[in-house]
Amino acid sequence: MLIQWWMYLVICPLMFFASFVDSIAGGGGLISLPAYLALGLPPQLAAGSNKMSASIGALFASFRYFKSNKIILFQALLSAAFALPGSYIGATIAQQISSNALKIIILCGLPIAAIAIFTHRKQSKRHLKRWLVVVLCAVMGFVIGMYDGLIGPGTGTFLIIGYTMIFGYDMATASGNAKVVNLSSNVAALISFWIGGNVLFLLAIPAGVFGIAGAWVGSGLAIKNGEKFIRPMLLFVMALIFIKIIWDIVSI
Repeated sequence: MLIQWWMYLVICPLMFFASFVDSIAGGGGLISLPAYLALGLPPQLAAGSNKMSASIGALFASFRYFKSNKIILFQALLSAAFALPGSYIGATIAQQISSNALKIIILCGLPIAAIAIFTHRKQSKRHLKRWLVVVLCAVMGFVIGMYDGLIGPGTGTFLIIGYTMIFGYDMATASGNAKVVNLSSNVAALISFWIGGNVLFLLAIPAGVFGIAGAWVGSGLAIKNGEKFIRPMLLFVMALIFIKIIWDIVSI
């Protein structure tokens, strides 16, 4: 596909913003994927290029969270390991059945989750037994991974909610853990798109550089300001998810 100069002017700033949002509250794909599609790229090429750019940004965001001790690595890697088969199963199901019923369930659940985030107050980390931590991380990773494969947008957002509500992590640590899980999922999908020849490197890599900048700025602000900064971003992303799912349902 022929790349024109104006494509960089569109995708690079939008990738900065998408990575900025994603590094804080997840949901960056709600911004970046439509941006690639707006350039006129075929859906598979847009999705593959988006995964390349998103993976680059997620890598640097994960590094910054890790450097600031805002990742509980054992839990994050465990969730990531179970998210991979969950995502595969979800993607398989998505090709065989209509996901409208699940989308309607999520539409009903999103306002409840939003209220929980809005009323959430800082709490101490819960000291759970090791076996229970393993089970909860595995289940959460698998279920949210399946959601990622079946529907997609907002996977990182739901991970942040899960780590906060279930384990009592502060929102910055929850965001750090979510980035690790998202990174593994993005890389797995990227490999598949890469093998299929559906990555436009000359566009995705420069966009990814802007994604690095957005992820670095966003993760830094999240680490520095914590809940007072992350909470409104979470609500913003959840509103985008709500609108996206409604649009998907009414467009069928």
